Amino acid sequence: MEMFAGLKLAGIIATIVYSLLGLVLLILSYVIVDRLTHFSLHEEVAEKQNIAVAIVIGAILIAISIIIAAVITS
Repeated sequence: MEMFAGLKLAGIIATIVYSLLGLVLLILSYVIVDRLTHFSLHEEVAEKQNIAVAIVIGAILIAISIIIAAVITS
């Protein structure tokens, strides 16, 4: 138990809240990108197995994740 003595409950709660906030923002950004394209991203990736679209969407989500993490940690 001594290794957990330095942890504060407020820090743990803040980490959980910021993690949930980051996930919500990432999902919201995916929905926005899906609405901006003239085709369904889910249909292109899952049904048509378009690897190029999957790579581009993956790159967009990674970039947005980096931006969200930088905003949350600042």
